[in-house]
Amino acid sequence: MHEQASAYGLWLLVAINSALFIYFAFSFAPPKTSRDWRSLGAFSAFILALFTEMYGFPLTIYFLSGWLTSRFPQIDWLAHDSGHLLEMLFGWKGNPHFGPFHVVSNVLIIAGFWIVASAWRVLHAAQKAGKLATTGAYARLRHPQYVGFVLVMTGFLLQWPTILTLLMYPILVYMYVRLARREEADARREFGAEYERYAAAVPAFFPRLRKGSAPAQRRHPDAP
Repeated sequence: MHEQASAYGLWLLVAINSALFIYFAFSFAPPKTSRDWRSLGAFSAFILALFTEMYGFPLTIYFLSGWLTSRFPQIDWLAHDSGHLLEMLFGWKGNPHFGPFHVVSNVLIIAGFWIVASAWRVLHAAQKAGKLATTGAYARLRHPQYVGFVLVMTGFLLQWPTILTLLMYPILVYMYVRLARREEADARREFGAEYERYAAAVPAFFPRLRKGSAPAQRRHPDAP
């Protein structure tokens, strides 16, 4: 029982992991408007809820404990590895860190952070030059940073699904879509036909299989 109890209550790990991911989000998408701050606040709440259940208190497991223990009596639901619910529910017998859902989760998280970081480099360079960012991720998507954050959240849901993060996920996706649409409306008012050509050539969130051509460069409106 002592080993089981020590699997959680690791609040220092909650604080460290939450701070690292929130700082990353702040660094590569620094908020400037009230909408940006609300978006960052919602993402921060998602991260805090995730790591609180991962290392602090397993609320989802306790909430579902009756059903879990009756349906899967062979699993020690107080053990930390049991928090990888998808591996447990689908009967993965090995280390959950090497399970299929965890592997896909790692791919999505790494890909999401890579997209956010690479898009920021392109955007920052374009802003300094006063041009529209049309290279790198911005040649394939108009809002690669938002797509990157959604991939990160999707990866975390596959790795450690919780009731709170499942409820928060669609709200955050909706907020990112609304934020992107408002930025596009501002861009159309500012850049007119030039942005229309860019929007016609480059999709917002889902890249085309075949890369289209983008217009001449100028400052990109997807600046945070």
